[in-house]
Amino acid sequence: MTYPAAGGPAPASYASPNASDERSAVIDLEAIRHNVRRLVAVASPARVMAVVKADAYGHGAVPVARAALAAGAQWLGVAHVSEALSLRAAGIDAPILAWLHTRETNFVAAVASGIDIACSGWELDSIVAAARDQERPARVHLKVDTGLGRNGATIELWDKLVGAAVEYQEEGLLRVAGIFSHLAVADEPERPETDEQLAAFREALAVAEDAGIDPEIRHLANTPAALSRPDTHFDLVRVGLGIYGLSPFRGQTSAELGLRPAMTLRTLVAHCKDVPAHQGVSYGLRYRTESASTLGLIPLGYADGVPRVATGGPVRIDGVTYPVVGTIAMDQMVVDFGPLHLEAGGDSRLGSEAVLFGDGNDGGPTADDWARAAGTINYEIVTRISPRVPRRYINEETTP
Repeated sequence: MTYPAAGGPAPASYASPNASDERSAVIDLEAIRHNVRRLVAVASPARVMAVVKADAYGHGAVPVARAALAAGAQWLGVAHVSEALSLRAAGIDAPILAWLHTRETNFVAAVASGIDIACSGWELDSIVAAARDQERPARVHLKVDTGLGRNGATIELWDKLVGAAVEYQEEGLLRVAGIFSHLAVADEPERPETDEQLAAFREALAVAEDAGIDPEIRHLANTPAALSRPDTHFDLVRVGLGIYGLSPFRGQTSAELGLRPAMTLRTLVAHCKDVPAHQGVSYGLRYRTESASTLGLIPLGYADGVPRVATGGPVRIDGVTYPVVGTIAMDQMVVDFGPLHLEAGGDSRLGSEAVLFGDGNDGGPTADDWARAAGTINYEIVTRISPRVPRRYINEETTP
């Protein structure tokens, strides 16, 4: 089945079969289920939260959430309450945690929908006001900053946050369902900061327990910690990148971790033509052919989420991988096939499938290859694929 990416209505043509044939991000839901089963086994006896924020890292929040739950995930995680509400609107009733808020966050809707709400400090009074409005206790997860320096109460303010939460809990206005933090360098296992954060988290847990809080779940580990640091698992691990089949570690592939990349970004060669030597290519003419050659036009660009800076990124066409040459434009990019001699009857690549990245099983390119070309991380490559690219889902049926 083909759907436009989430994030608002898309023109009907985006979801039409023809649009999907032209270009699509193909999402293998069996790969999602496989990855979740793998992470469930690694994390056991801790439970697994499948992180489906940012439209499931560009893979589609609702289909991925359903696949993850079918494969054994027990929780879902999102950044924004609005993302959680979209999952509820789709009929998903599993536990959901939302952790990034502003003063405009709809805490009333979150409480009404049974969404667990992260709290770093300032949100507490707003959450309690929402609980009063709904006449039902809010479920909160208190977050402590153990060293990442983003959200979470500082160690110095942790006592105050815990004390206030205990008072509200005694009034029946909330339930402290969880206590959590987030790791900064778990993807670099040799660094000592993870040990330091783990020690700080244990101290924060002791403070909360001394104050009378008995949380249902304590959670700290992300995907890299889930895979490499069982001492960080506690009651639940929050896995994002791993459920999409990508490795969080430099020098260790998805396959080596037992994971399968779930997204394939592909299109069709839109134009093919012979050009003379020294032909300039794309804006700025930063590439020129060394000799008479054949150029192929690939109809994906930075409006589709392909990084403009990723010149040299690989494209697999008819079993051969070609680097992108010249500047990547808004809607298109170019590869140099070498001399196909079309005008003399050579085989054209017009209409051939062009794969930017996939699972790499056939030796083809991966999201990691594009991350290297762009000087970024594989998380960004898949997450930034825009709603203009239709999502096509395969292997939608759940396994027995």
